[in-house]
Amino acid sequence: MSYFQQLVSGDVLSYTEICAALGVSLQRGMNFRLLGEESLILMSLRRGAPYNDRLEEEGTVLMYEEHDAPMRPGEPSPKNRDQPQFYPSGRLTQNGLFLGAVDRFKNQGAPPERVKVFEKIRVGIWVYNGLFLLTDARAEQSNGRRVFKFRLELASVEVGRTASPNHQSEERDRLIPSSVKLEVWKRDKGRCVLCGSEKNLHFDHIIPFSLGGTSRNPNNVQILCQAHNLEKRDRIQ
Repeated sequence: MSYFQQLVSGDVLSYTEICAALGVSLQRGMNFRLLGEESLILMSLRRGAPYNDRLEEEGTVLMYEEHDAPMRPGEPSPKNRDQPQFYPSGRLTQNGLFLGAVDRFKNQGAPPERVKVFEKIRVGIWVYNGLFLLTDARAEQSNGRRVFKFRLELASVEVGRTASPNHQSEERDRLIPSSVKLEVWKRDKGRCVLCGSEKNLHFDHIIPFSLGGTSRNPNNVQILCQAHNLEKRDRIQ
């Protein structure tokens, strides 16, 4: 089992850890099939983020903005140009690759692209938001230029099976809103509240969502290291 297959929603990773596990230095937010049969997206809802990403439907839907053309000497700012689907050579950009996956899903009967989503909450600090399925894309006008928007939906644990209403509700409750993660990170100073460790961290529900706990109240979320998170889970079971 690979490093990324072992991740659980709420796991905290540094940028260095993500790059080391991949064996590459991530230079872009959209990464098509970087994980073999799965893609990888880096998102951010922080103030000043370069793209207008947003979460909808209690965090179970990600609307992700495609990426701009690269900055080149003598050319207008990328923010004043249409987001590209192709390079000048005719080769597909990352935007084009993801658009192709949407077309195959909607028009050719292919399964939706599986995408692991990581959210930046602080400089160099990322949280794994879970596995999402790429289901749609559209072009729209924004400030006089064309931008693309992707729709990604939170996958059930067993992809390909129909989730029960109870399971769907649990998945919504499991997701911790970005504002809550940031508040808890600041409050707990980026350390395990039990031992002070700064390694192998996880956002933990004090009262588990399966027992009625909520993800939307910072008072019910804390940071634990892997050892204490597993220890707590064993006690609950």
